[in-house]
Amino acid sequence: MVFNEDSRVKIPSILHLFQLGYTYLSLKDSQWDEHTNIFSSIFKEQLQEINPKLSEKDIQKVYDDVLISLENEDLGRAFYNRLIDQSGIKLIDFENFDANSFHVVTELPYKKDDETFRPDIILLINGMPLVFVEVKKPNNRNGVQDEHRRMQRRFQNKKFRKFINLTQLMVFSNNMEYNEEDTQMLEGAFYSTTNYKKPIFNYFREEETFDLNKILKPLSSEIENFVLKDTNLLSIKNSQEYLSNKNPNTPTNAISTSLFQRDRLKFILRYAFAYVEEEQGLEKHIMRYPQLFATKAIENKLESGIKKGIIWHTQGSGKTALAFFNVKYLTHYFQKNNIIPKFYFIVDRIDLLNQAAKEFTARGLVVHKVDSKEAFSKDIKSTRVIHNDSGKAEITVVNIQKFKDDPDVIKNNDYNLSVQRVFFLDEVHRSYNPKGSFLANLELADKHSIKIGLTGTPLLGSEYNSKTLFGDYIHKYYYNLSIKDGYTLRLIREEIETNYKLALQEALKNIKVLQGNMEKKKLYADHRFVEPMLDYIVKDMEQARISMNDNSIGGMVVCDSSDQAKMMHEIFQNKYADQSDSSYAQVAEASLSYGAKKRSESKVNSAQVILHDIGTKQDRRDWVSDFKVGKLDFLFVYNMLLTGFDAKRLKKLYIGRKIKSHNLLQTLTRVNRTYKNHRYGYVVDFADIQKEFDKTNQDYFNELQGELGDEMQHYSNLFKKPAEILEEIEEIKDILFRYNTENATVFGEQISEINERSEIRDIARALNNSKELYNLIRLSGNFELLEKLDFRKLTVLARLTNDRLSLINTRIALENNVDTDNILNTALEDVIFAFTKVKEEEMVLADELKDVLGKTRELLAGNFDQKDPIFISLKEELERLFKKKNLTEVTKEEMEANIKALDAIYDKAKTLERENELLKAKYDYDAKYARIHKRLMEKDPLTESERKLFEALKGLKTAVDKEILQNSKMLENESYVERMMMRLVVNQFKREQNIPINTNDVKRINSLIVKEYMNEYNGYVA
Repeated sequence: MVFNEDSRVKIPSILHLFQLGYTYLSLKDSQWDEHTNIFSSIFKEQLQEINPKLSEKDIQKVYDDVLISLENEDLGRAFYNRLIDQSGIKLIDFENFDANSFHVVTELPYKKDDETFRPDIILLINGMPLVFVEVKKPNNRNGVQDEHRRMQRRFQNKKFRKFINLTQLMVFSNNMEYNEEDTQMLEGAFYSTTNYKKPIFNYFREEETFDLNKILKPLSSEIENFVLKDTNLLSIKNSQEYLSNKNPNTPTNAISTSLFQRDRLKFILRYAFAYVEEEQGLEKHIMRYPQLFATKAIENKLESGIKKGIIWHTQGSGKTALAFFNVKYLTHYFQKNNIIPKFYFIVDRIDLLNQAAKEFTARGLVVHKVDSKEAFSKDIKSTRVIHNDSGKAEITVVNIQKFKDDPDVIKNNDYNLSVQRVFFLDEVHRSYNPKGSFLANLELADKHSIKIGLTGTPLLGSEYNSKTLFGDYIHKYYYNLSIKDGYTLRLIREEIETNYKLALQEALKNIKVLQGNMEKKKLYADHRFVEPMLDYIVKDMEQARISMNDNSIGGMVVCDSSDQAKMMHEIFQNKYADQSDSSYAQVAEASLSYGAKKRSESKVNSAQVILHDIGTKQDRRDWVSDFKVGKLDFLFVYNMLLTGFDAKRLKKLYIGRKIKSHNLLQTLTRVNRTYKNHRYGYVVDFADIQKEFDKTNQDYFNELQGELGDEMQHYSNLFKKPAEILEEIEEIKDILFRYNTENATVFGEQISEINERSEIRDIARALNNSKELYNLIRLSGNFELLEKLDFRKLTVLARLTNDRLSLINTRIALENNVDTDNILNTALEDVIFAFTKVKEEEMVLADELKDVLGKTRELLAGNFDQKDPIFISLKEELERLFKKKNLTEVTKEEMEANIKALDAIYDKAKTLERENELLKAKYDYDAKYARIHKRLMEKDPLTESERKLFEALKGLKTAVDKEILQNSKMLENESYVERMMMRLVVNQFKREQNIPINTNDVKRINSLIVKEYMNEYNGYVA
């Protein structure tokens, strides 16, 4: 039996939100400002309630100011700052949160000009729509990613700017549990905040246990009936599907409890957002769930009187961001007790100081830097909390590298009890030797201070360890979970190819012959050694860009010495750097075909060496920034940037020297940041780090086992295991066993005979992994398999298979006239776009075609009456437009014609949508009766007066709803429903409205009505 999202997710979720304290508001009796969707009367009433001294004129001015703030191109930053401000007029009362109003509405139209979208569930706080929830039924096609694509289009649409600026929090759910094998976020309930580009989905894994008996208030039958009647879904009240989904532990209800119960919502709205000035523009970030629970854990420690501990969050999980969020939270935590906190972030290298300062500044903190013992001593002795005159939140970043073992750094006896110093000590697995003096000095400086150690790779030793120095763990978040949550990537270690190893050995031999006994450091920096090494790196990077189909990825080379780094950069500049005249290059580029241009773009032609004695500090900052935004292909480094350096596009790390213990783990995880759709970060191993890694890992695991017991498993997933690699290799061989993989033409003919989508999808999935498996085979050392699998041929076969899969999807979507949903629910624009081989000058046209097709498909898919003759006609027009066998040969002229035809379909669909909505509104937005009305007017109308038909059906609706309210179980007996409906139809049409109807008319009306109610009860989509 097929169930829809109303019975399975939406209505149960609305009722759950009622139990969480939200009042259900019917849109039929409500008014709101359609430009912003603020319910202005509620907003003004609540403004008066929480700011009792305001006059009516003051309230109107505040409202006008809010409207103005929503006009900005600032992702809603001005509005958000106003929203959380508690110093003047409050939009939300965070001190007495229950004084605010909390409402839930459904299907509120977000409308601008001719474009509209309707989130399934919207939460109003003081009349402001700050939260919305989009739901899908379980196992819906394309999972939650359907909503991701739709929201991406809406985020980029400037018509929706005000709504995006106003919205703070979003949830997307298909009411399924998270699937540990799902890397695309297809299944589950995810949360996000707004963005002008695309939403970033986050998992939420609850760590606290709730007493639902205390949190949830009882649900009365009166409220349930009101919601069901208002949404015209009374018929589902006793369906088993609906009843089971009222369970508070369903995924959608569970994430609602986690995020929307009052205490959590208060915390999230006030503390969990950050506006970040990234290199590519302003972004809005929301706390990741481990950051949220770490912040709560810090509070719990402080409440119990404990003033030190360790946050163990794996590399790449956002520890700097965690410190920022805690500056926000702890500031208010201490101010409640008239204590002013002073925050420090302690690092042990100048590059980390600059990196941390940049991260904090990007998030809006004022940063005060300290890089000498004199400055630190002065700062500690000062009772002044902030150094800026604006009153903005501030953090002092301290580099202790030069004075960590100086015994006379800090002596302070003037404790100010109204000031609370909070030290965040970064990377506490190193540099904090208890035999040194820094920790002692820190203790002497302020015995009341709070010390929070941060680490992603805590190393434990027999002499001393992190936990001994800084206390127990406050919160832990391990690498395995970070990978599952999509915050970090697994790593693939690639050994360099055997023929290259031989070439390097030959180069070393020749140098020794010429130079005699040479120091290894100089040997590896000799141009005769460096040049072939660089050649390999450049070729490997260019090949990686092609195989990954992403020319934006960058690489970093960790050199054996600073001299080698300089030599590598010098050779690169002479051999690979782009030195062509730009005007000539543009002319040449214009003449290239699209395919040739893409190949050209994979070339590597820019690099920079990052060393302490090359360039000024500002130069190095600029070079790092250039790399992050994609202006540089490579960075050549020695010691700098091995820790604390985050560049999402860095996907290839070339290791040219041995790195020891935790520094190795730190370095490797430079490439584990998520970026686009990449599944792995790649480490190319020139220095044979495997032994050192195995040793470090084994030592670490042995000590971790003794310290943490079974928790050692949480860090076991850094590299993909050989057994997993071999399993994937065997899968490819098994799947391809029956096919001719030697001859691409024969292979293409063989798969062209496959019409089952599941079968072709299995082949495509295996082949699409081939580019990763090539590296995985090299990693595992199974080099003999490289001779048995032709990876270049596999790439060709993958392309053929993907084409076949797309064609099958298209055929199913376009040629199956029985299932109307297919053409509308398939992301057809992506299928057509994949088929369209375009030249560069046609790219704009192709994008326009894709955009208008997406809008048209989405508009038609939202039509509630897909048996309407006009709808059927429009759908058939859409089918005719794309039922072409030569989609790979669509010309520019055909694209232009398609765009024109699509525009016409879109305009007609828009008109149909408007007329449908007008009619639905007459029936209190009950789509059932709007459909019945249209069917009865289409053929052999019962009456010339559409108004009289409406009066009869409206009276019938009232009578039927009354019967169902009195006995909702009647829908379990269809024959009883038919007899009851027959009686009510005769009464309304013949007696009440005097419409002359015969027995056949009664049967026709009765059949339409019974079918609508039974479909609704059974959960069938109309």
